[in-house]
Amino acid sequence: MGGQATGETNGDVAGQAGAAAASAATDEGPAPALTAAYDGLPDAVVVTDAAGVVMVFNAVAAGLTNIDQRAAAGRHVTEVLPLVDERGNDWWEASDPGRRLPRVTGQPERRLTFAGPAHDHDFNVTVRYTRDAGRLVRVALCLRDTASRERIERNRSDLVATVAHELRSPLTSVKGFTATLLAKWERFTDEQKKLMLNTVNTDADRVTRLLTELLDVSRIDAGRIQLRKQIADPKAILRRVLAGKIASGTAGADRFVVHEDGELPEMWIDPDKIEQVLHNLVDNALRHGAGTVTVVVRGAETGAEVSVADEGEGVPEANASRVFTKFWRGASRGNGTGLGLYIAKALIEAHGGTITVGRAPSGGAEFRFALPAGAPVFT
Repeated sequence: MGGQATGETNGDVAGQAGAAAASAATDEGPAPALTAAYDGLPDAVVVTDAAGVVMVFNAVAAGLTNIDQRAAAGRHVTEVLPLVDERGNDWWEASDPGRRLPRVTGQPERRLTFAGPAHDHDFNVTVRYTRDAGRLVRVALCLRDTASRERIERNRSDLVATVAHELRSPLTSVKGFTATLLAKWERFTDEQKKLMLNTVNTDADRVTRLLTELLDVSRIDAGRIQLRKQIADPKAILRRVLAGKIASGTAGADRFVVHEDGELPEMWIDPDKIEQVLHNLVDNALRHGAGTVTVVVRGAETGAEVSVADEGEGVPEANASRVFTKFWRGASRGNGTGLGLYIAKALIEAHGGTITVGRAPSGGAEFRFALPAGAPVFT
């Protein structure tokens, strides 16, 4: 292993947490509270003493290597966690911490392969050394699954590509029409000017919606969804959403069939968030197929249920579990960021509700969400 590193040179929080916990452990082993703390970390953590005997083998490490925690404890780390570098060399032999200079306190992240008895597995490995006056006391390793890291990087790349694609079209239109109007204002009739300005306004709304979606995703991923609940009627919210689609020219009134079945109990919801969910589901239905979009609102003692069905090709059963993930747009990758259904699911679940996808009677997709009834109790 090349290069010297300190705990501050690498941003791996789990690796630093493993080193800190290793420092706090006694020579007889980690305290029970620390063992529980290790198991709560999101990455695999392995801690050995100066001789290489395993003191800690946390739950994530056990899951990734298929080695029982109790079976790993007390064994030499080279037996439990055989690691090889990209050239196939034994990493433990090459990186023997006992031979390193006393001031070396760790090694930077590096990709290594776990050469397990059943299968090989790649990890990004960070190492921290605990020393006492230069003498090696303990070694802590943080192992992060490379598949998880690659998935995060792929999602980040998808996000950048999606945003660039979705922004380019409306911004090109806005730029083109404004430049044309500025250069040739006197040549256009009032009707032509109004048409171009309406197009600019529509495209500006598209950009605003995209930015709103990105902010929503950021809040969802950070667990910071804020609901401003009040007594509201989902039927009225639905009528407002459909009226907006018709007024904007997104769809004609003949595209929608609405059924209201039963009286709704008093609903304590965030009307703006439920409106956003309905916008996303209706937009999704309009994009898939040119047929009718059927919306049904049902009331029950337990709450309200809303379904939105289209006459498109539907969602294959194999893809049903992926529909509500980020960037999923199905086989026909048309317009859209692939974030709308992800946001809808998060907002419904924040209300304590559920959302599912199935096959509509027409053969298309049917999205159905349920919201629990309830209202605040004022004392």
